Amino acid sequence: MTAPVNFAAYLAAVRRQLDTVAAENGEAIGTAAQWIAAAIVRGRPLHVFGASHAGLLAQDLFYRAGGLVPVVPILPAGLMLNERPVQRTSRLERQPGVASTFMEEAGLKPGDVLVVISVSGRNPVPLEVCEYAQARGARVIAVTGVTFSAAQESRGRQRLYEIADLTLNLPVVPGDAVVAVGLTARVGPTSSAVGAALLHGLMCEVAGLVLAAGVEPPVFVSGNVDGGDERNEQFLERWRDRIGYAG
Repeated sequence: MTAPVNFAAYLAAVRRQLDTVAAENGEAIGTAAQWIAAAIVRGRPLHVFGASHAGLLAQDLFYRAGGLVPVVPILPAGLMLNERPVQRTSRLERQPGVASTFMEEAGLKPGDVLVVISVSGRNPVPLEVCEYAQARGARVIAVTGVTFSAAQESRGRQRLYEIADLTLNLPVVPGDAVVAVGLTARVGPTSSAVGAALLHGLMCEVAGLVLAAGVEPPVFVSGNVDGGDERNEQFLERWRDRIGYAG
């Protein structure tokens, strides 16, 4: 049987990028965690935005076992992967003015924190989401591939890492995919795997800082663990008026 060479190559690439994340983002992770923890201690949720596949990372942070309760994803219709035809998500993300059609409903307040995820950091929608939040007094943390982004022309005035208040770098290669198959094809995007690890690691740091401030970290327990539903409902009840997604 042939050894799974491409499988091993992909995992090796992810490991290298995770090592780079740890080496390059330590100080920024500490700052980001302080901002988010301070907001939660004040009773404000963390807002998260991403379009298309970046939206998957935003969704992965909320309403999940081991995740923080006060995470509010901004998931506008037309920019998520359930859109049909799915190519419309790409067209909309590149269209100036789209962000203004949904950001009014985000409920951002001065002092809030918003994480904007965009691997390329070059499209108008995430850039305008960032600027909208900043204009309303919120701090914006970008999660973006700085090397990838710097190698491309912006489709707006600037790139996301150039305008965010703080940047967490995803060390992805331009084009994201890392395993060469044949002469031209590359498969194996790493931004989802590495981005999820970065963001969940950040949430772990936030939870520790919230606890250090004397507040019980509002963390979801698995609903498949006995007593989990009851514990989760207690946290949801405390945050229901600020998180929007709980009935």
